[in-house]
Amino acid sequence: MKANNELALALQGGGVHGAYAWGVLDRLLEDGLAPTRVCGVSSGALLAAMLVQGLVKGGAAGARREMRRLWDRIAQAHALNPLQNGPLERWLWGWDLSNSFLWQGMEAAMRLFSPAQLNPFGHNPLRPVISDLLDRDALRHPSAITLTIAATDVETSGSRQWGNAAVTVDTLLASCCLPMVFQAVEIDGRAYWDGGYSGNPPLAPLLRPTLPRELVLIRAQPAHRPGAPHSPAEVLNRLNEIACHGVLEAELANLPASIRLTSYDADRVLGDLPLSSKFNADTAFLTHLFEAGRSAARAPADVAG
Repeated sequence: MKANNELALALQGGGVHGAYAWGVLDRLLEDGLAPTRVCGVSSGALLAAMLVQGLVKGGAAGARREMRRLWDRIAQAHALNPLQNGPLERWLWGWDLSNSFLWQGMEAAMRLFSPAQLNPFGHNPLRPVISDLLDRDALRHPSAITLTIAATDVETSGSRQWGNAAVTVDTLLASCCLPMVFQAVEIDGRAYWDGGYSGNPPLAPLLRPTLPRELVLIRAQPAHRPGAPHSPAEVLNRLNEIACHGVLEAELANLPASIRLTSYDADRVLGDLPLSSKFNADTAFLTHLFEAGRSAARAPADVAG
């Protein structure tokens, strides 16, 4: 397969920690990044969709506006959520919600009950946000760059992928579906969970139909965490991170040598943050992650190839 001058962009998922990837991408676009194809899962899928439709509407500036609209809406939705720290709790514990009685109750409930029992009507606060922001006409526009989002087929464990014309509110919700929190998203009779379990994100769609010159990978999960987790929730969280990274690392190990890989890692910023912070969409925390991502984009990235 021949290589060309195209630049491929891979966006990891990581819950609210995806705001770090937003910051990295925002700075790269400001500095002239011009991807020709993008693949994302979970929060990375949301970023990818906003990126593509924003580029159609207004180039790099339009993409940055669309991504900011997404995270502003997520913060607005979180403002009505009782699961957040007050000023004193924020002073004591920072962005960690795990000392909250509400978080501890939710954590215990998730160990005892399934999402179908806890949320029988399948309410998802992301649905109205995505419904309001997604512009399917822009994604299908002839000038749109190639977009792929992915979810994990619950029955086969394989990666199910959708391109520009097939991206909908439901496919994005499927890509973001955390199995301990939400019921699987059904599309055409198939059940789907978060795309990170089968590829975080899958790289194969970015290598077709021709190999790109460069692959830019923006991570939103730490590959390395200090020490071993102790609580059941933190153990499960680290297991999920390891599983998601394992699939990606296997694909990176087989990446053709002709492709220049540029990786923006998340270990320094996200490596010490607990599981509960992935659910903390407080405006101040999102801003912290966003600015950390912009700073990371200014620093030298890991380059191979």
